[in-house]
Amino acid sequence: MAVDRVRTEYGEVQGVSKDAYSVFRGIPYAKAPVGELRWQPPQPLGAWDGVYSAEKFPCKSMQEIREMPFYDKEFYSEKSYDVPCSEDSLYLNIWTPAKSGEEKLPVAVWIHGGAFMGGYGSEMEFDGERFCENGIILVTINYRLNLFGFLAHPWLSAESEKGVSGNYGIMDQITALQWVSRNIRAFGGDPEVITVMGQSAGAMSVQTLVSSPLTENMMSKAVMQSGGGYNNGMNDDLSLEEAMTYGEAFVKQTGAKNLQELREMSAEELYVAFGRFMGEMMQQGAGLVMRPNVDGYVLPEGYDRQIEQGKIKKIPYLIGSNQNDIFVEKKDADAGVKSRLYQGCVDWSRFLEQAGADPAYVYYFKRQLPGDDAGAFHSAELWYMFGTLSRCWRPMTEEDFALSERMIAYWSNFIKTGNPNGDGEDLAEWKPCKGEGEFVLELDV
Repeated sequence: MAVDRVRTEYGEVQGVSKDAYSVFRGIPYAKAPVGELRWQPPQPLGAWDGVYSAEKFPCKSMQEIREMPFYDKEFYSEKSYDVPCSEDSLYLNIWTPAKSGEEKLPVAVWIHGGAFMGGYGSEMEFDGERFCENGIILVTINYRLNLFGFLAHPWLSAESEKGVSGNYGIMDQITALQWVSRNIRAFGGDPEVITVMGQSAGAMSVQTLVSSPLTENMMSKAVMQSGGGYNNGMNDDLSLEEAMTYGEAFVKQTGAKNLQELREMSAEELYVAFGRFMGEMMQQGAGLVMRPNVDGYVLPEGYDRQIEQGKIKKIPYLIGSNQNDIFVEKKDADAGVKSRLYQGCVDWSRFLEQAGADPAYVYYFKRQLPGDDAGAFHSAELWYMFGTLSRCWRPMTEEDFALSERMIAYWSNFIKTGNPNGDGEDLAEWKPCKGEGEFVLELDV
């Protein structure tokens, strides 16, 4: 039986034992960022007395519950997976197959997407069971979002000893990664073999983490799905100065005269102002304004500049996009036009090779999902690489389950060794994307 009671540096934790693994839901990794800690870097926990119960997902980070008919039906329709919103949301979840703390299993840390505006680490498509079957520990995390995670403002920069503001959500991710590095051994994990993975805003986060000196050598590999890349990816540089301009426009909508008044406002009051602010931004065509900024501290320079100067982590990368992803109309994608995400992934690998590093393993997910005409939409691959097809409303076929098995094998091999290919497995060879051929693995039934 997998270990279900563990002693962390802060105290004992009790999880839930399954047949071949245990799951620990909602372990805190930092103090609740509330009151005076709102818009502050995450603060260290204190030790607790007794045994902490990690038997249920406690919450998701503060976010507006917006009507998104397609994604609501796709990922958020199961009420049993729903959890309330809270500012007290800095928790992580661990699935482990280890029978003791001596096993030194590889670890994958998953960062959810959601445009830095929504999402959470216990969404219905995420699960660690299949990774556990392959001898891998999965960790999923919550981090601060939208105005709570990415508000930059001169008031906040002035009180910061680093003179920065706005990257609180990324600092949360770094703190969670530090927690995993220090504590995962007790769950049977190897702190020297940690792969950081993410999709959409999660992939943008991973690119931020591999570009930040604050993550030191805490990750051994990285996976970026529909979000990372060079030149054509989703990470457009946002300077701290520009981020603070957006922040000033938001704070003006709140009517707060100083930082204390802003911190004393309720989340409900802030979201009323945030709605007016976002409406104003949409009218100006500003796009995604609450996102990581180039502050010279968390992110020293722009994303492309970091890779051009060889300042990203020199580790193995797996990166890719979907056929009907964002930045390309479906009719064009179906006609063979590749999105800028596709090119950004190829360019990422090309630049790695030119810089003398190992090229990346690049994929292109093409499965046109059954049930409607959405195709290989943004986020479609998540059902497959987590092995949770049976939770999906779609009429999945045997071919879909076979594709999922292949993807789980590729991802698992990469997490373990940095190479998605495995000895003795019935997998097509996945070559690195290098040279004139620039191999890209197509994933389809």
